[in-house]
Amino acid sequence: MLRLIKNATVAGLMMGAAGVTGCGTSMKLSIPTTFKEQATMEHVNGARGNKMQVSGISTSKIKRGIHLSSPAPGRTRNFFLENLFLNQVGGQLSETMQQEKAKFSYSISDGQTTLNIYAHEKELNRKVEYESVKPRDFLSGFEILQYHSYVFSAMITPENGNGINHWELLLSNVYDRQALHDNNPFAFAGQEDSGIATDGSDTIYLKPLSIKKTELSNGKEGKLPFKLFAGYELSTKDGVVAVVDLIDRNIWFYKELDASERLNISAIGTAIFARRVKDAKW
Repeated sequence: MLRLIKNATVAGLMMGAAGVTGCGTSMKLSIPTTFKEQATMEHVNGARGNKMQVSGISTSKIKRGIHLSSPAPGRTRNFFLENLFLNQVGGQLSETMQQEKAKFSYSISDGQTTLNIYAHEKELNRKVEYESVKPRDFLSGFEILQYHSYVFSAMITPENGNGINHWELLLSNVYDRQALHDNNPFAFAGQEDSGIATDGSDTIYLKPLSIKKTELSNGKEGKLPFKLFAGYELSTKDGVVAVVDLIDRNIWFYKELDASERLNISAIGTAIFARRVKDAKW
Protein backbone atom coordinates (compact mmCIF):
# COMPACT_ATOMS: atom_id res chain seq x y z
CA MET A 1 0.00 0.00 0.00
CA LEU A 2 1.15 3.56 -0.68
CA ARG A 3 1.99 5.66 2.35
CA LEU A 4 0.51 9.14 2.11
CA ILE A 5 0.43 12.70 3.36
CA LYS A 6 -2.89 12.41 5.16
CA ASN A 7 -5.68 14.78 4.12
CA ALA A 8 -3.26 16.77 1.97
CA THR A 9 -4.02 18.47 -1.31
CA VAL A 10 -1.68 20.39 -3.55
CA ALA A 11 -4.03 21.31 -6.39
CA GLY A 12 -5.99 23.90 -4.43
CA LEU A 13 -2.87 25.64 -3.19
CA MET A 14 -0.86 25.41 -6.39
CA MET A 15 -3.68 26.59 -8.64
CA GLY A 16 -2.69 30.06 -9.81
CA ALA A 17 0.74 30.09 -8.16
CA ALA A 18 3.63 31.14 -10.38
CA GLY A 19 6.65 33.39 -10.57
CA VAL A 20 8.46 35.42 -13.23
CA THR A 21 12.21 35.76 -12.98
CA GLY A 22 13.66 39.12 -14.05
CA CYS A 23 12.09 40.49 -17.19
CA GLY A 24 11.72 37.05 -18.77
CA THR A 25 8.66 34.86 -19.10
CA SER A 26 9.86 31.83 -17.12
CA MET A 27 7.03 30.50 -14.94
CA LYS A 28 7.48 28.41 -11.82
CA LEU A 29 5.05 26.37 -9.79
CA SER A 30 4.89 27.52 -6.19
CA ILE A 31 4.95 24.39 -4.01
CA PRO A 32 3.18 24.86 -0.64
CA THR A 33 5.53 24.84 2.36
CA THR A 34 3.58 22.03 4.06
CA PHE A 35 4.18 19.79 1.07
CA LYS A 36 7.83 20.83 0.63
CA GLU A 37 8.58 19.82 4.22
CA GLN A 38 7.35 16.27 3.58
CA ALA A 39 8.64 15.82 0.03
CA THR A 40 11.85 15.90 -1.98
CA MET A 41 12.23 17.52 -5.39
CA GLU A 42 14.15 15.61 -8.06
CA HIS A 43 14.93 17.05 -11.49
CA VAL A 44 14.22 14.81 -14.48
CA ASN A 45 17.38 15.00 -16.58
CA GLY A 46 16.67 14.48 -20.27
CA ALA A 47 12.94 15.11 -19.89
CA ARG A 48 11.25 15.40 -23.32
CA GLY A 49 14.27 13.61 -24.80
CA ASN A 50 14.95 9.97 -25.60
CA LYS A 51 16.59 9.00 -22.30
CA MET A 52 15.85 10.22 -18.78
CA GLN A 53 17.26 10.01 -15.29
CA VAL A 54 15.75 11.02 -11.95
CA SER A 55 17.25 10.45 -8.50
CA GLY A 56 19.35 7.40 -9.38
CA ILE A 57 16.57 5.93 -11.52
CA SER A 58 17.24 5.82 -15.25
CA THR A 59 15.44 4.84 -18.42
CA SER A 60 16.66 2.99 -21.46
CA LYS A 61 16.59 4.73 -24.81
CA ILE A 62 12.96 5.33 -25.75
CA LYS A 63 11.88 3.35 -28.79
CA ARG A 64 9.30 5.23 -30.81
CA GLY A 65 6.85 4.01 -33.41
CA ILE A 66 5.71 6.05 -36.39
CA HIS A 67 4.19 9.39 -35.36
CA LEU A 68 1.17 9.80 -37.65
CA SER A 69 -0.91 12.88 -38.40
CA SER A 70 -3.62 12.31 -41.00
CA PRO A 71 -7.28 12.89 -41.86
CA ALA A 72 -9.46 10.81 -39.54
CA PRO A 73 -11.82 8.24 -41.03
CA GLY A 74 -15.50 9.00 -40.68
CA ARG A 75 -18.28 11.02 -42.19
CA THR A 76 -18.05 14.81 -42.21
CA ARG A 77 -20.97 17.21 -42.30
CA ASN A 78 -22.27 18.46 -45.67
CA PHE A 79 -23.05 22.20 -45.61
CA PHE A 80 -25.04 22.06 -48.87
CA LEU A 81 -27.78 24.55 -47.90
CA GLU A 82 -25.44 26.96 -46.15
CA ASN A 83 -23.03 26.96 -49.08
CA LEU A 84 -25.81 27.74 -51.57
CA PHE A 85 -25.87 31.20 -50.03
CA LEU A 86 -22.19 31.54 -49.06
CA ASN A 87 -20.95 30.60 -52.53
CA GLN A 88 -22.79 33.64 -53.93
CA VAL A 89 -20.75 35.95 -51.73
CA GLY A 90 -17.48 34.09 -52.26
CA GLY A 91 -17.45 31.96 -49.12
CA GLN A 92 -17.73 28.31 -48.17
CA LEU A 93 -17.99 26.12 -45.07
CA SER A 94 -16.30 22.75 -44.75
CA GLU A 95 -15.72 20.28 -41.96
CA THR A 96 -12.45 18.43 -41.38
CA MET A 97 -11.44 15.62 -39.05
CA GLN A 98 -7.78 15.21 -38.17
CA GLN A 99 -6.17 12.54 -36.02
CA GLU A 100 -2.70 12.18 -34.55
CA LYS A 101 -1.21 8.97 -33.19
CA ALA A 102 2.05 8.00 -31.54
CA LYS A 103 3.44 5.12 -29.50
CA PHE A 104 6.64 4.39 -27.63
CA SER A 105 8.25 1.90 -25.26
CA TYR A 106 11.19 1.85 -22.88
CA SER A 107 12.36 0.39 -19.57
CA ILE A 108 13.16 2.12 -16.29
CA SER A 109 15.35 0.78 -13.48
CA ASP A 110 16.67 1.72 -10.06
CA GLY A 111 19.45 -0.89 -10.28
CA GLN A 112 17.38 -3.50 -8.44
CA THR A 113 14.08 -3.65 -10.30
CA THR A 114 13.28 -2.99 -13.94
CA LEU A 115 9.87 -1.94 -15.28
CA ASN A 116 8.83 -1.96 -18.93
CA ILE A 117 6.54 0.78 -20.25
CA TYR A 118 4.41 0.48 -23.40
CA ALA A 119 2.47 3.65 -24.24
CA HIS A 120 0.02 4.95 -26.86
CA GLU A 121 -1.32 8.45 -27.63
CA LYS A 122 -4.25 9.41 -29.80
CA GLU A 123 -5.83 12.78 -30.50
CA LEU A 124 -8.86 13.56 -32.67
CA ASN A 125 -10.11 16.99 -33.74
CA ARG A 126 -13.21 17.88 -35.76
CA LYS A 127 -13.48 21.48 -36.98
CA VAL A 128 -15.69 23.64 -39.18
CA GLU A 129 -13.72 26.10 -41.32
CA TYR A 130 -14.87 29.15 -43.26
CA GLU A 131 -12.96 29.99 -46.45
CA SER A 132 -13.36 33.06 -48.65
CA VAL A 133 -12.08 33.96 -52.10
CA LYS A 134 -11.93 37.60 -51.05
CA PRO A 135 -8.30 38.54 -50.28
CA ARG A 136 -9.17 40.85 -47.38
CA ASP A 137 -11.87 38.81 -45.70
CA PHE A 138 -10.63 38.60 -42.10
CA LEU A 139 -12.90 35.61 -41.45
CA SER A 140 -11.21 33.47 -44.08
CA GLY A 141 -9.56 30.50 -42.43
CA PHE A 142 -11.58 30.93 -39.24
CA GLU A 143 -12.09 27.55 -37.52
CA ILE A 144 -14.70 26.49 -34.96
CA LEU A 145 -13.82 23.43 -32.91
CA GLN A 146 -16.65 20.90 -32.79
CA TYR A 147 -15.05 17.94 -31.04
CA HIS A 148 -11.72 17.12 -29.41
CA SER A 149 -10.52 13.98 -27.67
CA TYR A 150 -7.11 13.05 -26.31
CA VAL A 151 -6.25 9.66 -24.80
CA PHE A 152 -2.92 8.53 -23.38
CA SER A 153 -2.51 5.01 -22.04
CA ALA A 154 0.51 3.13 -20.73
CA MET A 155 1.15 -0.36 -19.39
CA ILE A 156 3.81 -0.60 -16.67
CA THR A 157 4.99 -4.19 -16.22
CA PRO A 158 7.82 -5.70 -14.13
CA GLU A 159 10.54 -7.33 -16.22
CA ASN A 160 11.06 -10.35 -13.97
CA GLY A 161 7.89 -10.44 -11.88
CA ASN A 162 9.39 -10.13 -8.38
CA GLY A 163 5.88 -10.04 -6.93
CA ILE A 164 5.28 -6.56 -8.40
CA ASN A 165 1.85 -5.87 -9.85
CA HIS A 166 1.21 -4.58 -13.34
CA TRP A 167 0.04 -0.96 -13.45
CA GLU A 168 -2.11 0.76 -16.05
CA LEU A 169 -2.02 4.54 -16.63
CA LEU A 170 -4.80 6.41 -18.42
CA LEU A 171 -5.12 10.15 -19.11
CA SER A 172 -7.90 11.70 -21.18
CA ASN A 173 -9.50 14.99 -22.17
CA VAL A 174 -12.73 15.41 -24.18
CA TYR A 175 -14.57 18.45 -25.54
CA ASP A 176 -17.91 18.01 -27.38
CA ARG A 177 -19.57 21.24 -28.49
CA GLN A 178 -22.92 19.59 -29.24
CA ALA A 179 -23.12 17.68 -25.96
CA LEU A 180 -22.20 20.82 -23.99
CA HIS A 181 -24.60 23.04 -25.98
CA ASP A 182 -21.68 25.46 -26.32
CA ASN A 183 -22.52 28.42 -28.59
CA ASN A 184 -19.22 30.23 -28.10
CA PRO A 185 -17.41 30.13 -31.49
CA PHE A 186 -14.10 30.91 -29.79
CA ALA A 187 -14.24 27.96 -27.36
CA PHE A 188 -11.25 25.66 -27.43
CA ALA A 189 -10.26 22.39 -25.81
CA GLY A 190 -8.17 22.85 -22.68
CA GLN A 191 -4.91 20.99 -22.15
CA GLU A 192 -5.80 19.86 -18.64
CA ASP A 193 -6.21 16.13 -19.07
CA SER A 194 -6.73 13.96 -15.99
CA GLY A 195 -6.88 10.26 -15.19
CA ILE A 196 -5.77 7.37 -13.01
CA ALA A 197 -3.04 4.80 -12.56
CA THR A 198 -4.02 1.49 -10.95
CA ASP A 199 -2.79 -2.04 -10.33
CA GLY A 200 -6.26 -3.30 -9.47
CA SER A 201 -5.66 -2.81 -5.75
CA ASP A 202 -4.12 0.65 -5.29
CA THR A 203 -5.23 3.64 -7.35
CA ILE A 204 -3.39 6.91 -7.97
CA TYR A 205 -5.47 9.84 -9.24
CA LEU A 206 -3.79 12.32 -11.59
CA LYS A 207 -5.26 15.80 -11.36
CA PRO A 208 -4.15 18.68 -13.62
CA LEU A 209 -2.42 21.70 -12.08
CA SER A 210 -2.74 25.11 -13.76
CA ILE A 211 -1.33 28.53 -12.95
CA LYS A 212 -3.09 31.85 -13.47
CA LYS A 213 -1.31 34.43 -11.32
CA THR A 214 2.27 35.63 -11.60
CA GLU A 215 4.65 37.58 -9.39
CA LEU A 216 6.17 40.41 -11.42
CA SER A 217 9.79 41.56 -11.15
CA ASN A 218 8.68 44.56 -9.04
CA GLY A 219 7.08 42.22 -6.49
CA LYS A 220 3.51 42.99 -7.51
CA GLU A 221 1.03 40.32 -8.49
CA GLY A 222 -0.04 39.99 -12.10
CA LYS A 223 -2.51 37.80 -13.92
CA LEU A 224 -2.06 35.77 -17.06
CA PRO A 225 -4.74 36.20 -19.76
CA PHE A 226 -5.22 32.42 -19.63
CA LYS A 227 -4.58 29.46 -17.35
CA LEU A 228 -1.29 27.71 -18.06
CA PHE A 229 -1.34 23.92 -17.74
CA ALA A 230 1.65 23.22 -15.50
CA GLY A 231 1.65 19.67 -14.14
CA TYR A 232 -0.12 16.92 -12.24
CA GLU A 233 -0.90 16.12 -8.64
CA LEU A 234 -0.66 12.38 -7.91
CA SER A 235 -2.81 11.32 -4.98
CA THR A 236 -5.04 8.66 -3.51
CA LYS A 237 -8.28 9.24 -1.63
CA ASP A 238 -6.20 9.89 1.51
CA GLY A 239 -3.54 12.27 0.31
CA VAL A 240 -0.75 13.32 -2.06
CA VAL A 241 2.14 11.04 -3.04
CA ALA A 242 3.85 13.14 -5.73
CA VAL A 243 3.72 16.15 -8.03
CA VAL A 244 4.92 16.18 -11.64
CA ASP A 245 6.08 19.69 -12.59
CA LEU A 246 5.93 20.08 -16.38
CA ILE A 247 7.42 23.57 -16.37
CA ASP A 248 10.72 22.92 -14.56
CA ARG A 249 10.59 19.19 -15.38
CA ASN A 250 10.75 17.98 -11.79
CA ILE A 251 9.06 15.27 -9.76
CA TRP A 252 8.28 15.88 -6.09
CA PHE A 253 8.23 12.62 -4.08
CA TYR A 254 6.66 12.15 -0.64
CA LYS A 255 9.65 11.34 1.60
CA GLU A 256 8.15 8.17 3.12
CA LEU A 257 7.75 6.32 -0.18
CA ASP A 258 9.77 3.12 -0.39
CA ALA A 259 12.01 2.20 -3.33
CA SER A 260 9.33 0.32 -5.28
CA GLU A 261 6.84 3.18 -4.88
CA ARG A 262 9.41 5.75 -6.04
CA LEU A 263 10.21 3.60 -9.06
CA ASN A 264 6.55 3.25 -9.97
CA ILE A 265 5.93 7.00 -9.69
CA SER A 266 9.10 7.62 -11.72
CA ALA A 267 7.66 5.33 -14.41
CA ILE A 268 4.44 7.38 -14.45
CA GLY A 269 6.33 10.68 -14.51
CA THR A 270 8.78 9.73 -17.25
CA ALA A 271 5.92 8.33 -19.38
CA ILE A 272 4.22 11.72 -19.13
CA PHE A 273 7.43 13.52 -20.15
CA ALA A 274 7.98 11.09 -23.05
CA ARG A 275 4.75 12.03 -24.83
CA ARG A 276 4.96 13.54 -28.30
CA VAL A 277 1.35 14.32 -29.32
CA LYS A 278 0.73 16.21 -26.08
CA ASP A 279 4.19 17.78 -26.08
CA ALA A 280 3.60 19.25 -29.54
CA LYS A 281 0.68 21.29 -28.11
CA TRP A 282 2.51 22.37 -24.96
